[in-house]
Amino acid sequence: MVTRALISPFDVIKIRFQLQIERVSSRRPEGKYWGIFQASRRIYSEEGLSAFWKGHIPAQLLSICYGAVQFVSFEFLTEVVHKSTPYDSRTSGVHFFCGGLAACSATVACQPLDTLRTRFAAQGEPKVYSNLRYAVSTMWRFEGPMTFYRGLSPTLVAVFPYAGLQFFFYNVFKQLSGPSSTSRDSGGNVSSLICGSGAGMISKTLTYPFDLFKKRLQVGGFEKARAHFGKVQTYKGLTDCAVQITKEEGIRGFFKGLSPSLLKAALSTGLTFFWYEFFLNVMRNIKEERRTDDLGEDHNGR
Repeated sequence: MVTRALISPFDVIKIRFQLQIERVSSRRPEGKYWGIFQASRRIYSEEGLSAFWKGHIPAQLLSICYGAVQFVSFEFLTEVVHKSTPYDSRTSGVHFFCGGLAACSATVACQPLDTLRTRFAAQGEPKVYSNLRYAVSTMWRFEGPMTFYRGLSPTLVAVFPYAGLQFFFYNVFKQLSGPSSTSRDSGGNVSSLICGSGAGMISKTLTYPFDLFKKRLQVGGFEKARAHFGKVQTYKGLTDCAVQITKEEGIRGFFKGLSPSLLKAALSTGLTFFWYEFFLNVMRNIKEERRTDDLGEDHNGR
């Protein structure tokens, strides 16, 4: 929850860049947005400070749901590997495989929340959706239940390598950083933050085009609200989306919004692993204290 609140402005800017058909470039500005600082100033002047947290409620629900399902699945899968196979569950290769499958599970469970988050972040003023309840009922009534799963195919294609690479590089960096990274003190937590940030930036860069495809497909049927942002394009599916972007925007079009996305990835992945390790250590300490207390009571009873 804390991570999502901190990174929301980068997420809103990233989504605006991803959905802009025109070139995103300060040297040859064509569309409404052409740089991080320019976009920040324009969003603030036109929509106010709260615009940087548009879609925050579904985004928070998405973060909680996704994080819970992903880490529970990851722990379950690594335990299965440890108990049922000859492979060492601590190796980076196993973390890649289990992390990718865990992310796919979380994606299927949370895709409707991701679609809602994208719609809220994409809309300008006046708003098409005034609140979460109205958005759900309107989309269900006019577009059908499957609209909540728009962009699922590129998401699944991208999320397996993206999350797998996150866990892979996180494990690699943790091993490279030495034994201090596994300690339960603040040094270990800082190491988690640094390793997670590096893992997030590498994995995001390698899989970024699929995230852009997903965002373009998620706003299908939402063209009216997008009209005042610039040119609007409609796509028939993943392949058509990729082909049209290549023709109209070039290969560079696949990486629109990459700079704010990397800032977001560094913060979100680093902080996610940081808090994950932090709370694991807290729970371990609580268990140890309870065990010590129980042993003490048994000793006194005797």
